[in-house]
Amino acid sequence: MEQNQDGSGTAPRQGSAGRDRITLIGVGAVGTHGVLEQEKTIAQPFFTDAVLYRDLSQAGRTDDLSHTVDYGAVAETIKDVVMGPSVELIETLAHTMAQRILERFPVDAVELTVHKPKAPIEVTFGDVSVTIHRERA
Repeated sequence: MEQNQDGSGTAPRQGSAGRDRITLIGVGAVGTHGVLEQEKTIAQPFFTDAVLYRDLSQAGRTDDLSHTVDYGAVAETIKDVVMGPSVELIETLAHTMAQRILERFPVDAVELTVHKPKAPIEVTFGDVSVTIHRERA
């Protein structure tokens, strides 16, 4: 455990590594994202994993939702982006999700993995995904 100058053992850590986090796995929605014309007209599933970084110590002490992140609302935001206007790249989809989460929720950083398991690839594959990490400016 890191120590404060006063020896209290509660020193804040820098960046998002080692910070408190809330993780959502497999938030699913269908959307029309992709480069090919068929992907723009025939909806396919997308799944998103989100890691939300925020100091959760006050929430732990107070048992008060206002001191944490409403992960149900984050999941709705992810769903809304996937079901929203078509984009070509899942990188763009992930970037848009990150922007909205950072704008709407009290998080220091977010890491998002967007999965496109039905991507039109001609060889057998299990999944295609993109992972991005964005921090509040």
